[in-house]
Amino acid sequence: MADIALLTKLIEPEAEALGLALVRVAMFGGKSDPTLQVMAEKPDTRQLDLSDCEALSRRISEVLDTHDPIEEAYRLEVSSPGIDRPLTRRQDYEDWKGFDARVRLAVPLNGRKQFDGRLDGLEGEHLKLHAERVGEVLIPLPSIASAKLLLTDALIKATAPLSTEGADTIVHDAPRDAANDAPANDSKEG
Repeated sequence: MADIALLTKLIEPEAEALGLALVRVAMFGGKSDPTLQVMAEKPDTRQLDLSDCEALSRRISEVLDTHDPIEEAYRLEVSSPGIDRPLTRRQDYEDWKGFDARVRLAVPLNGRKQFDGRLDGLEGEHLKLHAERVGEVLIPLPSIASAKLLLTDALIKATAPLSTEGADTIVHDAPRDAANDAPANDSKEG
């Protein structure tokens, strides 16, 4: 399997050269459909548009073709982290404080390997999470196997696109009468 630390070392400078922050580098799909997934974002908007994905994909392809760090054939997938994004960096837990997340642990804590709750930031080397029916939990950062935001109305509102440029335009089949928002009557009676 691919060396993720090496891939990250090769990919991160390419993202930074485009003014992007690397969110995650991962390999999925096993032997049957290996996919190198690269997630990145603009630090100021936490979003990525198609042209950013294209530019980063081209840069990554050039570097990986030169260094050839993955032995088998694979597919490259470059994307934004999405709305229910993975939390992969220490700063993510502070940046998304107040939002709900699912945290999976490598080893059980208080008899549980998964906690769903509100992110309350960091306390030293621990994530503070307020989980329903459990209360505040301090989770050692090294014990976190994976974490991601949970889709809620608050998250949707907070991550609404800054621009709708490129969104589809709604076209009505018939002209509409603006006065009463009904189809215009073009027939003449006489």
